[in-house]
Amino acid sequence: MAQVSAAKSQDRGMKESFAALLEESLGTSESLEGTVVKGTVLNIENDMVLIDVGLKSEGRVALKEFAVPGQPVELKVGDTVEVYLERMEDKNGEAMLSREKAKREEAWTQLERAFTEQQRVTGIIFGRVKGGFTVDLSGAVAFLPGSQVDIRPVRDISPLMGTPQPFQILKMDRSRGNIVVSRRAVLEESRAEARSELVANLKEGQVLQGVVKNITDYGAFVDLGGVDGLLHVTDIAWRRINHPSEALQIGQTVTVQVVRFNSETQRISLGMKQLEADPWEGVEAKYPVGAKFKGRVTNITDYGAFVELEPGIEGLVHVSEMSWTKKNVHPGKIVSTSQEVEVMVLDVDPQKRRISLGLKQCLDNPWETFVDKFPAGTELEGEVKNITEFGLFVGLPGDIDGMVHMSDLDWNKSGEEAIQDFKKGDHVRVKVLDVDVEKERISLGIKQLASDPFEATVAGVKKNDVVTCTVTAITEGGIEVSVVDGFTGFIRKSDLSRERSEQRPDRFAVGEKVDAKVTQIDRASRKIGLSIKAKEVEEEKQAMAEFGSSDSGASLGDILGAALKRAQKDKDEA
Repeated sequence: MAQVSAAKSQDRGMKESFAALLEESLGTSESLEGTVVKGTVLNIENDMVLIDVGLKSEGRVALKEFAVPGQPVELKVGDTVEVYLERMEDKNGEAMLSREKAKREEAWTQLERAFTEQQRVTGIIFGRVKGGFTVDLSGAVAFLPGSQVDIRPVRDISPLMGTPQPFQILKMDRSRGNIVVSRRAVLEESRAEARSELVANLKEGQVLQGVVKNITDYGAFVDLGGVDGLLHVTDIAWRRINHPSEALQIGQTVTVQVVRFNSETQRISLGMKQLEADPWEGVEAKYPVGAKFKGRVTNITDYGAFVELEPGIEGLVHVSEMSWTKKNVHPGKIVSTSQEVEVMVLDVDPQKRRISLGLKQCLDNPWETFVDKFPAGTELEGEVKNITEFGLFVGLPGDIDGMVHMSDLDWNKSGEEAIQDFKKGDHVRVKVLDVDVEKERISLGIKQLASDPFEATVAGVKKNDVVTCTVTAITEGGIEVSVVDGFTGFIRKSDLSRERSEQRPDRFAVGEKVDAKVTQIDRASRKIGLSIKAKEVEEEKQAMAEFGSSDSGASLGDILGAALKRAQKDKDEA
């Protein structure tokens, strides 16, 4: 009985031990679910890989899960691989394995460490999604926003895809499986390091290479590798450039020289033309004053036009030097942009980098041509172009104008009165009086076409002659009289009589005839100066000489009376 009892007890113990071992084995296997385990590749069939992970059944994993983006699958029988055990058995009795989840689990652990320590990670951009791109971080998929791809907007990201790139993890949530990365943060950090190094070694005159980052109306910003410099439009080339886009484009690589560098404000001024020879060196010898050259009109302003003589050398044709005859015309109506013209060098200032040019000097001077063809005294016919308060402008041959001053319109009428007889567009005959080539003035006359009637009238009148006048007007200062053929004269108040009491204009009447002595013939004002007083004084002298003197006992009244009677008798006889 004892032996039977011992046998039963031993058998029961063996069962309990086996059950414990089985339970321990099953518990261990069950605890492997949801973890990464190692397995051996048993076979590769078509697109599936058979893997033994040490369980009672093998598992199958799709071959593509072992692929690395952008590279072919490198896997063979006997390789040891790590896979993720999802379940002990599926409906087919096989273990459910996943290589992707294994890589993701491993990657998440490393990524969390990198995120905590703010370290960079390496990934491959492999796809596009709304708002950005997908990145493979050694099995874990991360999101790369479009704004975090580069420092500057990237139009074509194709060259970056499929290539390992450094990234900075901005945010990650393992429970949701979200990872956000940035390539821009890595570039900015590298840029800051490069900037510090570049600025520390930067000096004026240094030649660098850069990339055109932005273009404005006044210049272009060039990225020198972490720091930007301004390339002003005037420093791009020696020739005139109206807008930087004429010579540069965004993304273009250029060689520049540091023109100025302010270490305090970190402002860098760059230049491209400084790397080329200065065309202004020896400009006086190349363009001597008086020489003629052909050039191209590059710019037109209100005050003139700029003409390019060679790349980098421009001169200004002032509006006053553009045409002999067109004085108040905008330069744009004389020349046009890009037009080829012939100009003459008028002045060169190499210090101020200025050349004064003349356009009209290459054409015949119409004033010189006119004076050769039509010297003073020539009679012409022309059209009244304009009427001003001081005369008429008459169009002449050679597309030039001459002026008839209002004083040269009529011999007898006043200028204000004579100018009323003309209107714009009238054709008139004129006489050339004078030509001033330097001042570009031609003086014309209309009244000079006929002889001066005043000269004919006063031809028989001399100074000190006594003439008979007719009073035409009485003023406070004297009387106006008509002398000969309607020409006027004036007798001042003090010349009305030798007696002060008789020097009163009001004692004369309009239409009354008086005798007066000619004291002046003013051809400029066309007036004759007269004096009754001078006539009386002259008569007194003659009477004294002829009829005696007061010393002989005769009174002055007797002498003058006898003289008057004699004068009246002569007048009556005449």
